[in-house]
Amino acid sequence: MKGSKLFSLEGLSRREIILVLVCCLIFLLLQGIVVGLIPAQIVMVALFLLLYFAHDYTRKMAVALLPFIAFEISYDWMRLYPNYLVNEVDTQAIYETERQLFGISDGTRSIIPGEFFMNHNHAVADFMAGIFYLCWVPLPIAFGLYLFIKGRRRDYLRFALAFLFVNWVGFIGYYIHPTAPPWYVLQYGFTPDFSTPGNVAGLIRFDEMIGIPVFQSIYVNNSNIFAAVPSLHAAYMLIATIYSVISRRSWFCTTVFAFITVGIWWTAVYSCHHYIIDVLLGIATACIGVALFEKLLMRWSVFSRFFNAYSRYIGENSVRG
Repeated sequence: MKGSKLFSLEGLSRREIILVLVCCLIFLLLQGIVVGLIPAQIVMVALFLLLYFAHDYTRKMAVALLPFIAFEISYDWMRLYPNYLVNEVDTQAIYETERQLFGISDGTRSIIPGEFFMNHNHAVADFMAGIFYLCWVPLPIAFGLYLFIKGRRRDYLRFALAFLFVNWVGFIGYYIHPTAPPWYVLQYGFTPDFSTPGNVAGLIRFDEMIGIPVFQSIYVNNSNIFAAVPSLHAAYMLIATIYSVISRRSWFCTTVFAFITVGIWWTAVYSCHHYIIDVLLGIATACIGVALFEKLLMRWSVFSRFFNAYSRYIGENSVRG
């Protein structure tokens, strides 16, 4: 970017400028009319436009970030036709299965691990749980930006598209088997109430500890609380860890990612947001999704041509890699 001007429209046709602006405007209008507009989405669009029109380098970054933008949009648009309208919500069967497989004795009865941790927790564990869960999506995005900035554009795109693909596989799982999280069963019982708002569950202890409603502000916008299976919280950092290996990052980076991945798995159960069953299915979703992406999609000629064209536009691999 040295010696170049910011906010230069050189290289952009009038048609391209109008197309980008119109697409962003249509998205905001549809979002507001159909599922509701939240401030974070306005910020997302503003940031995209800022990057797109600021410089050729940031324009490539904006286009490269489209898989993550598509992830956010597709997750939010599940509000348009919630999964509980497709299949019956599982509230009791998964609870009883969890209790039978992983139940912990607490006096005279057996309870699920999430319930055990709701009754037996510690400030250090609460703090670490919050830190781990804050890595959920931000760290995979940061990892992707690191690959982009280092010039590993094809590695970045491979990771970003696999991340999006795994999400879509997980979303299909949401519709196949709508499931209530453990905190819902403990608080409301086995009868589904579709008007129930999002809940921070055990993560409230982190918010209270630091005096900032971090997770409360996140979960208040939860698109659907009956989407616990599979746990995509369990999948995201695992995908980043897998692609840290594939892109041949340092052993230190991969080890840190693996540690955080396991920490998120533990937090999902400790905070009562997921059953162990959810976490195991989330791990399976990540592994199956990555395998399908690498072994099928990347070898499909149509997708391969798309991938190559996309990677050429964002710069492929540069000498900095």
